Amino acid sequence: MTDEGASGRRRASTGPTLADVAAHAGVSPATVSRVLADNYPVSRSARQRVQRSIRELNYSANTHARALAAGAGSKTMAFILADVRGQSFADAAHGVEQEAAQRGWLTLIGTTQGAPERELALVQLMREQRAGAVILIGGVTDEADEYRQKMTELANSLHAAGSLLVLCGRPPLGDGVPAAVIEYDNENGAYALTSHLLSQGHRRILFLAGPERHSTSIERLAGYRRALTDFGVPDAPELVEHGVFTRASGYQLTRRRLTAGHDFTAVFAGTDVVAAGVYAAANEQGLSVPEDLSVVGYDDVELAQDLRPRLTTVHVPYEDLGRTAAQIAVDDQHRQPGWAGDHRLFKTHVVIRSSVSRLR
Repeated sequence: MTDEGASGRRRASTGPTLADVAAHAGVSPATVSRVLADNYPVSRSARQRVQRSIRELNYSANTHARALAAGAGSKTMAFILADVRGQSFADAAHGVEQEAAQRGWLTLIGTTQGAPERELALVQLMREQRAGAVILIGGVTDEADEYRQKMTELANSLHAAGSLLVLCGRPPLGDGVPAAVIEYDNENGAYALTSHLLSQGHRRILFLAGPERHSTSIERLAGYRRALTDFGVPDAPELVEHGVFTRASGYQLTRRRLTAGHDFTAVFAGTDVVAAGVYAAANEQGLSVPEDLSVVGYDDVELAQDLRPRLTTVHVPYEDLGRTAAQIAVDDQHRQPGWAGDHRLFKTHVVIRSSVSRLR
């Protein structure tokens, strides 16, 4: 056997080496090490060549697969979210942590502040650290082709390493991508809640959505519009306001609309937190909920019962979502060859309280 043949056979059995990446990128092994460590200055062109070679050779994923095959896998799952202050995501995180602890796993939490590039970087870091699973929760803003491609590559790399990408409350990446998807019925929840307002005689319903290209906003807006159509109520684009899912946004949007003229009888707030801002703006303008203005929210976090009057909203089982994500993460099924993903859908339902009155 020639030296070249022996080298090729070793490479096939162990995967690409750091030297292979260096040769592919046309740089020295030391430069590859510096790019990987990110603790030493490297020229932009050299860094880009190394990163491209790592992706094309799938260097990191194969390294992880060898380590896991040797029994060095990590019983750690990462839970990545936009902001730790949101009650809905906190409930999901509690579900993840409780289930993980029962199964002897540790949970790490990372935040992205809604930045797609930071989300990709955190998933990449968890892959390099050989996390047993990476759970992403929350909607995503109009996934660009580049983002979707990179996240798909990460899903494949995690799976090749015996790990798993779990998407909670967001759309799948595509057919055949080895990731678990756990969604809740966002659109039908919004449809049912809008139908409740319409059944109470309301026809001018202000909808306070989140960011315009955000998947959660798109699904809830779709349910709202479908209900209007089914009740024979014309869609009024001027009654849709895009903001963010915060109390401040709910307050500012409602205050501006009320100041400009009270041309609606009900408000569908994109979340319960947004609804709290609606309450504040209505009170400031001397309006009473629900006598002067009916208000509904979405999520059914504890805040919904603390508001006065108590808020009518859509219940989302966030803690169950978290528990299920953790259960799938520690399951051995996804580690089998040929596993092509898992898609589960949780139901939502309207919780009627005191914030809606029949239109007089």
